[in-house]
Amino acid sequence: MEKALTDTCLITGGSGYFGYRLACSLSKKGAKIILFDVAPPSQATPRGVVFLKGDIRDYAQVEKAVSGVDCVFHVASYGMSGREQLDRGLIEAVNVGGTQNVLRACVRGGVPRLVYTSTFNVVFGGQVIENGDESLPYLPLHLHPDHYSRTKSVAEMEVVRADGTRLEAGEGVLSTCALRPAGIYGPGEQRHLPRVVGYIEKGIFRFVYGEPGSLVEFVHVDNLVSAHELAARALTPERRRGAGGQAYFISDGRPVNNFEFFRPLVEGLGYPFPTLRLPVSLVYFFAFLTEMVHHLVGPFYNFQPLLTRTEVYKTGVTHYFSTAKARAQLGYEPKEYDLGEVVQWFRSRGHGKGPERSGLKRRLLDALLVCAFVAVALSYLPLVGNS
Repeated sequence: MEKALTDTCLITGGSGYFGYRLACSLSKKGAKIILFDVAPPSQATPRGVVFLKGDIRDYAQVEKAVSGVDCVFHVASYGMSGREQLDRGLIEAVNVGGTQNVLRACVRGGVPRLVYTSTFNVVFGGQVIENGDESLPYLPLHLHPDHYSRTKSVAEMEVVRADGTRLEAGEGVLSTCALRPAGIYGPGEQRHLPRVVGYIEKGIFRFVYGEPGSLVEFVHVDNLVSAHELAARALTPERRRGAGGQAYFISDGRPVNNFEFFRPLVEGLGYPFPTLRLPVSLVYFFAFLTEMVHHLVGPFYNFQPLLTRTEVYKTGVTHYFSTAKARAQLGYEPKEYDLGEVVQWFRSRGHGKGPERSGLKRRLLDALLVCAFVAVALSYLPLVGNS
């Protein structure tokens, strides 16, 4: 068994799906783990893992949490999807303010290493990107279609700039790097997959959109765990791989159409895969209208939007990236996974038992859905008449 990456690791957002999975993997290798989050994990913590309740928006709590830590994995963020994307104030406070607190606490507390969990979105804002690499510039902040992507970009830039900062406690400098993962999947994922399955079971998943040849990427949670462990190891002085101040795209390395990626899940749960395909522009406009409605009624009824504009771009527009830099500098080698284990996870929890509707009824529902989309869109167009 390989030597533990560090003696003690702090994981912000450690109670979440990925943070907890990372903690379990590091713990198995002998590391001591502190999960720092606003609520405890839903699962029992294994030996060597402790939970510390705290909020990264509170500097005093962060400073206390990093005391005696060898490496911080800064995973915590807010506003990635759904209605969370529309809470600008909280997104800014967590993603930017929280990251500034973590960086400051690491410098003052003598923490030598920080691995930041970023996102593809720091360079993507709806434009086509094919096999992009880390030489791509950050998307100008004013072009980001959502607050999450903009704030993650600001935070990543601060993390990268902090590399080499002299530590105030102890000796040496702070070494930092940023990992930019694709959409995360795996059994038990709690953010995206339950929402997709909910749409499937409610009969909402009646259409796909975008070109059939549009490609995006995903990353299995265990591949992402491996990338974080490798990044932490690459930041140690003895490794000297030059990872400090660098950013890395992380994915399974297999670009795929977004909806085709989910086909095994849809059919594995016993539902028919949609045959209706809509243009991205129509769905984007519908998402825009939904956001406008949410802005008006959100203070009274914080409903879950079917889609946001950013989600339309992220799922319907080609953007995928090379992992060559992560492979060369970190030694990252993603394993191959599929959605089979995800299907089994949902089936084991009682999903996938809904009766299949008849073909005729399906087509009628599809037609009604298109009519609804068009009617809503047309209702917002200016009226033409005699002056």
